Amino acid sequence: MVPEYPLSWQARALTGVMWGTLKPASTLLMRHPLALAGAARVGELARLVQAPQPAHVSIVPAAFSDCGGEWVRGGEELEENKVLLYFHGGGYFSCSPRTHRSITWRLSVVARRPVLALDYRQGPVHKLADSLADALDAYECLLRRGHAPENVIVAGDSAGGHLTLATLLALRDRGLPLPAAAVCMSPWTDLTDIPRRANRWQDPLLPASRVRWLARRWTDGLDPRDPLVSPVLGDFTGLPPLMIMTGSTEVLRDEGRRVAEAARRAGVPVRYEEWRRMPHVFPILADVLPEARMAFRHIARFLAAAGARPAVRDDEAAA
Repeated sequence: MVPEYPLSWQARALTGVMWGTLKPASTLLMRHPLALAGAARVGELARLVQAPQPAHVSIVPAAFSDCGGEWVRGGEELEENKVLLYFHGGGYFSCSPRTHRSITWRLSVVARRPVLALDYRQGPVHKLADSLADALDAYECLLRRGHAPENVIVAGDSAGGHLTLATLLALRDRGLPLPAAAVCMSPWTDLTDIPRRANRWQDPLLPASRVRWLARRWTDGLDPRDPLVSPVLGDFTGLPPLMIMTGSTEVLRDEGRRVAEAARRAGVPVRYEEWRRMPHVFPILADVLPEARMAFRHIARFLAAAGARPAVRDDEAAA
C-alpha cells in the first residue's frame, strides 16, 4: 500500500540536504576498506555523545549474552513480560543502539513494551555470521529469561532489517519457536552481485554502485545466494506476520517489495508500505519529519492486527 499524505516542507528540505551532502559522502566512504575502518572508528566515538531524550524515556545499558546493548523504555506503564528485540542498521560497519534511539524509544511506545537494542558485532573486524550469531543468541537468551516467544517482536532497519529476516529464517530452520511478529524498515535483503537500476538517480542518500561494492565485500568467501546471506531468496513458509516499510525512491525499495511478495506467496500475513518520496530508513528522522512520526502509528496498527498489542484507539496519539 501507499500511504496518503501531503509531502511536508521538512521532507522536501531534508531530501535536498541529503542530495548535496550525505549522498556524495556515501559515494566516497564506501569505496575502500580503509574508509570502512575509519567509519567504524568514528562510530565508536559517537557512542560517547550524549543525545538528549524525552523525560519519559529510560535507557539502561545491558551486558546481554555475548554482546552488549541497551534497554529502552518509552514510558513507565509497559508490559515488562514482553519485549521487542531491535537490530540497528548501518551497513554492518557503522552505527549502534545509541544512534537509533529516535526509533527504539518510539517503538517501545507503540509496542507497549521494553526494547532491547542489540549492539551486535559488525565489520570490518567481524563477519555476517558473527552478527547473526549474536542476534540468535540474544533471542534465545530472552527465551531463557522467561519471555514467551509469543511475547517477543523482532525489528530492524536497513542492515538490521537484513539481520531480522536472517534471524527468522535461521530460527525456523533450527526448529526454534518464532516471535509474534517482525518489522523491517528499508531492509537490505539482496547481497548477490546485482546492479541496482531502480531509483538509481532518485535515491537521495544511497549510491547504488556503493551498495553493490559493500555487498561484494561482506559476501567474500560466502555463497551470496544462501538465504541467510540474501534473505530475499529464502523460503518464508511458517514465518510470523511481517511488516515491511520502504521509501518509494530508495535503491533498496525493490528488495523489500520482493520479500513481501515472496512471503505472501508462502502464506505469511504481510503489510507492505511504500512511502512516497521518503528517504532510506526515514523513521529515524521522526524528531523532525511529520511523515516519520506517522509511520510509528502505522506500525502500531500492524502490531495490533498481528495480535502483538491492543487495538489502536482513534484518539490514541502517535509517538
